Amino acid sequence: MRNRIMTLAALALPLHVLAADVAPLTRPPGDKTSPKTSVLKAGAAVLQTDNPLEPMNVYLNGLHAMKHDPAHQMVAHHFCTQVNEDFAQCVLFDGNTRDANLNGIEYIISEKLFNQLPPAEKQYWHPHNYEILSGQLVAPGLPDVAEKALMRGKINSYGKTWHVWKTAMPHMKGDPLPYGDPELAWSFNRDGEAMPGLVEGRDRAIGIDSAETRRKRADLAPLAKPQSGVDVLHGKFPRPTRPIPGVTDLGGGTRSPSASAQP
Repeated sequence: MRNRIMTLAALALPLHVLAADVAPLTRPPGDKTSPKTSVLKAGAAVLQTDNPLEPMNVYLNGLHAMKHDPAHQMVAHHFCTQVNEDFAQCVLFDGNTRDANLNGIEYIISEKLFNQLPPAEKQYWHPHNYEILSGQLVAPGLPDVAEKALMRGKINSYGKTWHVWKTAMPHMKGDPLPYGDPELAWSFNRDGEAMPGLVEGRDRAIGIDSAETRRKRADLAPLAKPQSGVDVLHGKFPRPTRPIPGVTDLGGGTRSPSASAQP
């Protein structure tokens, strides 16, 4: 299994460039890069290491809602590395082009590692089964068979995501710079939780059909176990929502972090 995951990571390196470009809508203020700075950047590129970044070649695209403000929803471009069989780490951007803004981080852990967390820590980790089975989480550019194998390996996993910059989206005005406290993001867990047009707009932007992807992943549903956190945001959206097969709450809920728990 470990070799398969690492092979998928290697596959993603040449293939993710085939995904449609999504340029950021936010342009931070500041003077144009000077010739001196350009020379320093070029020198650093030649002389310095980028070892921690080089393995981040798995490109995932998904949707997030903020746990304390579910109306704040966004598309997240993840660039990840699979550190080992049970742990991956990702940097998040508001696009997939060279000028995209880094606006968050996400750690992804297996069900095994999640079950080892202290109860107070579990409140920060959102479940992934709906994202996978609904077709919302995709790996643009990967062949279908490779993408499905990648998603099969993420069934029953969890993510801990902090957004540090509210950058602009087609439906949302953004901040020009990173303002305020980081925000804990959560996953969608029922049809109807994502605002109208969010999924469809994302699909058009990167050239995919998440409804077709959902149909192709239907056979993964029997692998899905009840997960913690599925019902955390239930009832906090203005529209009717519907559960889908394979996505159920473990029971007991996951309380929201207190104000004192925020960084």
